[in-house]
Amino acid sequence: MDDPTRVARLLLESATTLAKACNARAIIVPVDALPELEAVPPRTVLVARDETDERELKRLEDSAHGAVRVPNVELDRMGQVKLAAIIALSTRLIHLNDAVIFLTGPYRSLVDSLVVMTIGAEYELFDTTDQPEIDEHIKRAVFHRLLTLALQIGQHGREGRKVGALLVAGDHFRVLEQSEQMILNPFKGYSERERNILDDNVTETVKEYCSIDGAFIIRGNGVVETAGARLKAGLSEGLPSGLGARHAAAAGITSVTKSIAVTVSESDGTVRVWRAGKMLAAFEPSRR
Repeated sequence: MDDPTRVARLLLESATTLAKACNARAIIVPVDALPELEAVPPRTVLVARDETDERELKRLEDSAHGAVRVPNVELDRMGQVKLAAIIALSTRLIHLNDAVIFLTGPYRSLVDSLVVMTIGAEYELFDTTDQPEIDEHIKRAVFHRLLTLALQIGQHGREGRKVGALLVAGDHFRVLEQSEQMILNPFKGYSERERNILDDNVTETVKEYCSIDGAFIIRGNGVVETAGARLKAGLSEGLPSGLGARHAAAAGITSVTKSIAVTVSESDGTVRVWRAGKMLAAFEPSRR
C-alpha cells in the first residue's frame, strides 16, 4: 500500500467531495485514525475512545461538527462503523434515513477505508426505518453504559471464562409483568443509588452475576430492578439462523414493551442490540 498518511489524506478529501455530492449528514471518523491536521472537513463528527483521544478532540473541536464517545473495545472496520453509528444515532447527531460517510481502518491505525451508508437501509445495522429514537425510553448515558458493559463482557468474558448476558432496559413495569424470577432477586433490599448501572461498582456486580441464567431488568434511569429473570415473551420468527433462546427472548420482550435489549452470546462474544422486536446492530469484539 502507498504511504498510509497520504492515503488517509486522500480519503479525507474524497469524503469531503462525496459529502457535498450526496448531501451527507456527517462524515464520521475516529480521531486517533486521522493524520496530523490543523482542522477537519465540514460536517465531520469525531469519535473518541479514551483520554488521549479526548485531548486531540479538544484541539480539533472548533472545526468539528460534533463528537461521540464510544467504548474502547477492539473491533474490525465494520464493527467500528456500526458502533460509531449507533452511538451517534442515540445522541441524535444522525437520524434514520440520513446518508452518512464513515472513515475507518484497523484498530488504532490511520483510516484506509471509506463507507457511504444510508442509516436504516443496511442489514445488521438499523435494518428498519420504523423505529423510535434510541433514547426515547432510556437515558443516553444508560444505553451507552449497557453497550460498553456488553462489549467488555463479549471481549473479555468474566475471569477468563466465556459468559453470555441479556440486559433489558426501559419500560420496566411492563417488562416485569412479562417476567418471572428463577432465583431470589440479588438486588432486592438495596437503595436505588446502590443499584444504579451508572455506578462502576454496580457494573462490576452485573458482570459477576452474568453467570446466572436469566435477564437483568433495568429501569430507563439505570436502576437495576432484578437479575435472574425469565422473560415470558419470545419471538423466534424472523431471527437470523443460529440464534438461540436468549436472542428470542430479547426480540420478544422488545416487541411487546418499549424497552431496549442487549445480548451477549456465550459462544463467540457477539453483542447484539434489539428494539421493537428487531436487531438493530451486531458487534463481534476480538477475544483476548
